[in-house]
Amino acid sequence: MSVVIVGGNERMVCQYMDICKHHGCKAKVYVKESGSLKKKLGTPDYLLLFTSTVSHKMMLSASREAKRNNIPIAYVGSSSASALHSVLADCCATMRDGR
Repeated sequence: MSVVIVGGNERMVCQYMDICKHHGCKAKVYVKESGSLKKKLGTPDYLLLFTSTVSHKMMLSASREAKRNNIPIAYVGSSSASALHSVLADCCATMRDGR
């Protein structure tokens, strides 16, 4: 499963990648907007948006691109490691169940 994470803390990018690897996911993490997300997103299985640490502009562009490509979006209020663990567990369960 592939995941794109938008937002979060710069210092935790490596932890985000490790957590995703632990759950069997390939991950791309974009903490800051440097250029267009449109070209960078690709077609992941899930888009995770850390709403507390992402700009409105970045959130809107990522959401718009995900909706256009029919990518499920998970809005996460906290950018902590435990929040990512729980969201990925739910996403993996959903993918297994085929919902």
